[in-house]
Amino acid sequence: MAGTEAEMTVSVLVFPGMSAFETGIVTEVFGLPRPEFDRPWYRLAVCAPSDAPVPMIGGATLTTPFGLDDFAAAGTVIVPGVANVHADPPPAVLDALRTAHTRGARILSICSGAFALAAAGLLDGRRATTHWRYAELLQRRFPAVHVDPGVLYLAEGDVWTSAGSAAGLDLCLHVIRADHGATIANAVARRLVVQPHRDGGQAQFIEAPMPAGTGSGGDGDERIARSVDWALEHLAEPLTVDVLARQAHMSPRTYLRHFTRTTGTSPIRWLIRQRVQASLALLESTGSPIEQIATAVGFDTPVTYRHHFATMMRTSPSAYRQAFRTRTHDR
Repeated sequence: MAGTEAEMTVSVLVFPGMSAFETGIVTEVFGLPRPEFDRPWYRLAVCAPSDAPVPMIGGATLTTPFGLDDFAAAGTVIVPGVANVHADPPPAVLDALRTAHTRGARILSICSGAFALAAAGLLDGRRATTHWRYAELLQRRFPAVHVDPGVLYLAEGDVWTSAGSAAGLDLCLHVIRADHGATIANAVARRLVVQPHRDGGQAQFIEAPMPAGTGSGGDGDERIARSVDWALEHLAEPLTVDVLARQAHMSPRTYLRHFTRTTGTSPIRWLIRQRVQASLALLESTGSPIEQIATAVGFDTPVTYRHHFATMMRTSPSAYRQAFRTRTHDR
């Protein structure tokens, strides 16, 4: 991020009948000052479509001095939801979104906010996501959009979308990761007491019958959590399902069942993601060769590391390192 005033400004739209939670996510991530990072931070503008007070769920009313001109002028523009997924937002809101996109803003949606982006034409030809309950409707209403209902968020060029409300937090942390690197994003996540990056997509949350014999959590989930904590401290070591199962005092078969139910993914997929995630800080903060970093985070070979890194990050370790150095130089 170059760090100009416009680029460091984040705007979020509020609308009648909305929940304060999604706006609160944006406020928490981008609105609080972060002097501990000793670098320019974001400036947040909460924007409304008109001068009228905005009634919110629960009887609260919000007033703000910022309108749609301020909304469209920000470097990052966020739509946290829409009032009605079956109807387009007001034309003035759609015009503001198009204006922001034309001038090069980064556009984000949380949950049903994807419907506003689609109505403005910003998702045509792009992959996008929304809450799994709305994915089929989004695809039906906007057939030019490639809807992926299984992910927590998607960053497609300068238009980014996220799934349900809590996935907006994942996306906001991804913005920080893109702008400031993994170290700063992880620090913000720690202050929020959340994971820097969740695994498993939103498929794990889709309503479906619970398979017979999976149990109801309890001690099994606690043992999975302990094994995960242990694995994160031993990523450089050879880790297999058998090794993790022993840490959880379970058979490998039982461990696999509980792990998948708890996390929404397999132990091996989870390990790969954690190893790639752990390598980001090393790429950003050290000049260590790629081969050394691959070993440090537990990959058998640099080739395996590069393959999984490219699959997860859509770039190579070397290109990621160069991009981070460019961002640092721009500041």
